[in-house]
Amino acid sequence: MTSTPDQVDQLAAWKSREAGLYRTVPYVGLTVGALLTAAAPAPGGISFAPDLLVAAAAAAWIAWFINLHPGWGARRGLMAVYYVGLISLSTVLVLDSPWYGFFSWAGFLHASLLPGGWQFVGVAATAVLTATSQSAGPPTSLSHWLLWSVLVLFNLGVAGGLTWFGMITGRQHAHRKQLVEELAETNRRLADTMRENEGLHAQLLTQAREAGVTDERQRMAREIHDTLAQGLTGIITQLEAAGQARDQRADWQRHVDTAVTLARESLTEARRSVRAVRPEALETARLPDALADLTGRWSQVNAVRAEVHVTGHAHPLHPEVEVTLLRTAQESLANVARHARASRVGLTLSYMGDVVTLDVRDDGVGFTVTEPSVARRLDGGYGLTVMRQRVTQVGGELAVESEPGGGTAVSASVPALAGSSG
Repeated sequence: MTSTPDQVDQLAAWKSREAGLYRTVPYVGLTVGALLTAAAPAPGGISFAPDLLVAAAAAAWIAWFINLHPGWGARRGLMAVYYVGLISLSTVLVLDSPWYGFFSWAGFLHASLLPGGWQFVGVAATAVLTATSQSAGPPTSLSHWLLWSVLVLFNLGVAGGLTWFGMITGRQHAHRKQLVEELAETNRRLADTMRENEGLHAQLLTQAREAGVTDERQRMAREIHDTLAQGLTGIITQLEAAGQARDQRADWQRHVDTAVTLARESLTEARRSVRAVRPEALETARLPDALADLTGRWSQVNAVRAEVHVTGHAHPLHPEVEVTLLRTAQESLANVARHARASRVGLTLSYMGDVVTLDVRDDGVGFTVTEPSVARRLDGGYGLTVMRQRVTQVGGELAVESEPGGGTAVSASVPALAGSSG
């Protein structure tokens, strides 16, 4: 059974009232004993005046140790001295007048000031003293001895039992108090931790907000590169070709129409990118079909032969994975058109269990992969970066192989995360 703070407070209040009884009951007993002794003095007792002097000494003894120095209660050795003095004064008073048995009863209460088992020794001494007062003095005959013995056993049994329960209650109270103090300390630490967590939570929110802004900026940069930048590059290429073919009406019209088509497609893709919607090609077709359509249109615009091959069992992938592969193909083809001067391009989409790989190979002029100027020349150095960011973001890897005169191969391997079949 656990203790609540209210229960411990109630016990503490009871202990406070109990301490008040300890401080006042001895004086009440002394007063009653003195009054009864004055009204009906015992035969052969001390005269009344010395009796009052002993009673006053007893009152002063209690006041000095209990009332004036309450902190001494925790000093067990000093309390043993006090208790011996209390029993000695009580003995003198009881032997003078049995009426002071009302005072000797205080020994039962103050036995709790003694350490450990010495409390029962104090209770036994007080039981003897109380039985002596109750039997009107020390025993003088067999019947008197018998009565005195019964009274000693009765007082010892009752007071000893109460003392035992008092010790148990005191230990429980101390234990409960310790538990409440530990609980209060735990609550304090918990409150400190919660305050610290609130600060960390606010810090994390700030960092998450900043990270979200950074991620969104990177996303928009990638989308702008993959839609507007590539679209504008294609439009410029077509308009330049139209300018060169202005004397050839059919070719001029074809290049202008292609530029208009690229502009419309780029505008549509830019709007979808702002809304973070999948590319239109993947909304209306599966990934292999979207790659085939992309490659066919690219081949027609750039007059370069391009083919798409699919190996393995084609199945729907996670939307982000499909977008990554489509954008990688789109960027790779754009780099071929701008730099490779190739006559043939091949795209291979391979479904291999847990991995899907997209390979884009051309027979163009190639380059030295480790040459720093090449990365800068490939779309200002941002094209490969965008592809690598996209592929890495979905847990994949991007590899580029090339050599001067040997063409270029771009390979993107991504996890085959399953998507909706609808």
